[in-house]
Amino acid sequence: MRSMQRFSIAVIPGDGVGQEVVPAAIKVLESVGRRFGAGFDFEEYEWGAEYYFRHGRMMPAEALDLLRTADAILLGAVGDPKIPDHITLNGLLLPIRRGFDQFANVRPAILYRGVPSPLAAPGDIDMVVVRENTEGEYAQVGGFVYHHQPEEVAIQTAVFTHRGIERVVRFAFELARKRNKKRRVTSITKSNAQGFGMVLWDRVFQAVASEYPEIETESLLVDAAAMNFIRRPSSFDVVVASNLFGDILSDVSAILTGSIGLAPSANLDPTRRYPSMFEPVHGSAPDIAGRGVVNPLASILSAGMMLTHLGLEEAGAAVERAVSSVLAEGKFKTADLGGTSRTGEVTDAVMGALNP
Repeated sequence: MRSMQRFSIAVIPGDGVGQEVVPAAIKVLESVGRRFGAGFDFEEYEWGAEYYFRHGRMMPAEALDLLRTADAILLGAVGDPKIPDHITLNGLLLPIRRGFDQFANVRPAILYRGVPSPLAAPGDIDMVVVRENTEGEYAQVGGFVYHHQPEEVAIQTAVFTHRGIERVVRFAFELARKRNKKRRVTSITKSNAQGFGMVLWDRVFQAVASEYPEIETESLLVDAAAMNFIRRPSSFDVVVASNLFGDILSDVSAILTGSIGLAPSANLDPTRRYPSMFEPVHGSAPDIAGRGVVNPLASILSAGMMLTHLGLEEAGAAVERAVSSVLAEGKFKTADLGGTSRTGEVTDAVMGALNP
């Protein structure tokens, strides 16, 4: 009998449908944990919009200290129509990503059997977008002059460092080597128009690529990449991009593979000095929150990525196989996939596939 491993998981359900998909992911984690000899101690934090309405901030000042001792963080979604998005982003998500140096945002996009793509001939889509997660266009360097006056000026500066680019590019090459699929890394820039930060990105990418002669490379301008995500999505393997470009393209890849409700993500500190954070891409979706119809699979797949990061590779693979099996069978599908199943029904179907 295998010995039981225990992991501490900080849980932030957040807002909207986050309150529904996180419990689904926890049910799956507990189930797969029993099968593979792992236990989880969940510590829940009620941060997000409601916390903001009460305290004027998205999370307390000591939030990072509270999260620091966890083995990983499971996040649902944050955001409320009554709160400007920049407050949400800068009040919770970015402080955690930067504070714990989660510099690699990993977003897989797989076209599962049984899921229709909006493309006429999508081919076999199995790519990962690796997004630089701590600097670039989201560095929040700049400010206002003549604030709230007719002459107002806003300065927004993107910050690209050799260190920041090199480490995320190297992560992408190591991921392509580990995946051992198409063995290709595609770099996304706009260096013809952004002649400093993006030119540095190109130079660093070429230097790192020279250390991986067995990996094929491709460099695309972001507008060409957007076109080719539609035109030839099956040609991509690992895509590495800046904070902004990775954010946009990973949403495109999610839709190409059927629904953003299937899109998981990991905010990783690959050095493992700090806890990494796992979350679905879809956001708080206030229009359907509380109705029990949200697709829980992105959150469940994110939990699977968390298991793999924690060293429970077999458990993580089992979660993905269970999700894949449910999608292929096609009996339980939420509305975003053209079905009528409820969140709980889909969750139970995954649980059944985990424990046939």
